[in-house]
Amino acid sequence: MPSQRQATVVISPAEAGRRLDTWLAHRFTYRSRRQWQQSVRAGEIQLNGQPAKAAALVQPGDAVEYRLPEAAEPPVDVAMHTLYEDDTVLAVAKSGDLPCHPGGRYFGNTLWSVLRRQFDNVHLVNRLDRETSGVVLIAKEAAAASALMSQFAGQTVAKSYLALVYGAFPPQLDTDGVLVPDAASEVRKKRAFVADPDAAGEATRTIFTCLDSSAGLSLIRAVPATGRLHQIRATLCSLGFPLVGDKLYGPDDRIYLRCIADELTDADRTALRMGRQALHAYRLVFNHPADGRQIRVTAPLPADLQQTMATAGLQAGAELQC
Repeated sequence: MPSQRQATVVISPAEAGRRLDTWLAHRFTYRSRRQWQQSVRAGEIQLNGQPAKAAALVQPGDAVEYRLPEAAEPPVDVAMHTLYEDDTVLAVAKSGDLPCHPGGRYFGNTLWSVLRRQFDNVHLVNRLDRETSGVVLIAKEAAAASALMSQFAGQTVAKSYLALVYGAFPPQLDTDGVLVPDAASEVRKKRAFVADPDAAGEATRTIFTCLDSSAGLSLIRAVPATGRLHQIRATLCSLGFPLVGDKLYGPDDRIYLRCIADELTDADRTALRMGRQALHAYRLVFNHPADGRQIRVTAPLPADLQQTMATAGLQAGAELQC
């Protein structure tokens, strides 16, 4: 019998109330809802240690476990450094080439798996895209994870990102609208921002501030008031200021299709200007789950982002000071 890879994800309060198959398709977008239903029927998914049903409604604290056959994984950059640590909470800065959770082709080469080699209990409270660098918050016990997830669901956690975008960004934009599937794209998982808060879709709001502009690029700060999938990337793309290096939400999403087919051209790489999306989660402010103390962590700019900024003559100024 072939060996298996196992991973467990705990349902946050914001994710509760959905059907299991719907939650799986929304959380792990590399597979469709029908494909996840097939995995449930095949016994690859368990809910709280029991065989799962696709129609089950997930609740806060539920443990969703999935088991997949062993497979070769692409290499990643497991570089990370600790920003804050005590007995219950850990905050690290991850690289811009490291998935947070197991999914798709990645299992052992994930932040979750790396941390499991050091700690008995690992609960990733927030998650970043594989190509987004910066702060990830981890709880070392279930009670702390639940308390921190409630802060994220209640939008009391302050999150700040730095991003490099194409174009001369205006001094400030406060975007309030919804995210919907991008009907104009060939890529099923791509989303689009609609600047109409009353439209049908997932409500989203992000405040953008331009910090510097030079050589056809802008360095901006993004402060999301909501926590939607691809929120910053999709909003910037729809506004006409796509992220540097973003294969899906960049200037041409056909680059993404060539990338997954391993057919990127030299022209594609020149257009992207970076090997990964230029998005960095640089600051997180939260209340400690044990005593309510305010904790502020700041992740320094990674070398690849610094190099691209220096080439364009862009400076962050005092933005990264604690």
